[in-house]
Amino acid sequence: MASPNLPIKEIGETPLVQPGETFHTISDKVSRVTENPAPKGWWIMFLVAVTWTGIFGSAVSWLFWQGVGVWGNNSPVYWGWDITNFVWWIGIGHAGTLISAVLFIFRQKWRTSINRFSEAMTIFAVICALIFPGIHVGRAWVAYYMFPIPNQMSIWPNFKSPLIWDVFAVSTYFTVSLLFWFVGLIPDLATLRDRAKSSSIRQKVYGAFALGWRGANRHWQNYERSYLILAALSTPLVLSVHSVVSFDFATSLLPGWHTTIFPPYFVAGAVFSGFAMVMTLVLVARVAYGVRSIVMMKHLELMNKIMLVTGSLVGYAYAMEFFIAWYSGNEYEQFVFINRATGPYWWAYWTMITCNVVSPQLFWSKKLRTNIPLMFVISIVINVGMWFERFVIIATSLHRDFLPSSWGYFRPTVIDMCTYAGTLGVFFTLFLLFIRWIPMIAIAEVKGVLPEADPHHDGHDESHEGAHEPALAPGE
Repeated sequence: MASPNLPIKEIGETPLVQPGETFHTISDKVSRVTENPAPKGWWIMFLVAVTWTGIFGSAVSWLFWQGVGVWGNNSPVYWGWDITNFVWWIGIGHAGTLISAVLFIFRQKWRTSINRFSEAMTIFAVICALIFPGIHVGRAWVAYYMFPIPNQMSIWPNFKSPLIWDVFAVSTYFTVSLLFWFVGLIPDLATLRDRAKSSSIRQKVYGAFALGWRGANRHWQNYERSYLILAALSTPLVLSVHSVVSFDFATSLLPGWHTTIFPPYFVAGAVFSGFAMVMTLVLVARVAYGVRSIVMMKHLELMNKIMLVTGSLVGYAYAMEFFIAWYSGNEYEQFVFINRATGPYWWAYWTMITCNVVSPQLFWSKKLRTNIPLMFVISIVINVGMWFERFVIIATSLHRDFLPSSWGYFRPTVIDMCTYAGTLGVFFTLFLLFIRWIPMIAIAEVKGVLPEADPHHDGHDESHEGAHEPALAPGE
């Protein structure tokens, strides 16, 4: 009997895992990354990331000592790189939930090779994002006022403020994403536990986090039920979190911000930038750790197609902003958008258009969307463009207000730049530690898409042999 996991050749389907891979080879290939000594390239990248994390700590310490005056924020640009970076990092974290939860709900099996990357990226990006609401308030030591907890002055948060909505939306998103990530890890942590040497510290640590997993039928039933519930909880968050973040702007009366297109526009942009970051990370990891047979060209091409779709949606939103500004007849609204394209920040606006709208159109060509060097460059270009999008929305809407005498121009300071670059250091430090100690590919889920996973497939029983054999030391 043909396995349902076999590709249908008549309609041009290709395998999700390179033919020849078995349960044992997948376990071995992914687990060896955490078992073998870290390669020299990992150490170089880790030291660079830790250095920038240290610079971030120094920049934030100086900020706390001197105050927010060390940033380039001015009148009328009261929000500068701080909120720009916050919104950008939240957007980066969106692809994880989409790949893991939404594609799981729709039973898209191709997600299995990349979902662990995206889930980890989501958690680390949200950690970086959550830094900025805490440090941009000026008095960081009273940042706990944003939470509805007792304090010495009996002050409650202003629940009418979108900034408070951010706290609740992002913290909920982080909590659910962390649970979703950990639940998916449990079978793989058990695999690492079983491969570790008996009574070693490694076996004890992985065993503790594996929560006594033995692969019993009852364990799998509870696992799949929990995973489905968390996926169902995560799916609405894909839409809600960045919609709430967009309310920071959309609920104001400021021209350029006061628009109802922001929630869907922000969600599309978040998925767009999130997939681009996943692409950047996956392309490097699949080469560095030799997992091309698991993360195949099919996965990369499908991700490029999603970036093409979401990039086109973002381009449509840009066009609609200009159309609505004209159609509204509001001269202030019209001025803001003309000023974006032709004013002092014209270079930022056209960088945004080039990176976010023009560059993804190359993916209409199959030859180009299967070109690995090109997709790596475009994935970086897209995230540059998405950062500029947030900067354009904030700076160009603020720097020229209703009174020409109050017009200004935002210029970032060295502290602004070090704070932003430092969060990149934090992100890559966490991501490199993740690759070093945790399976970067979901072993159990990838096995589930193999033809051998079907109990009616020929050789089903033989394929299980050796799947959890203890790792052998070199020379054994």
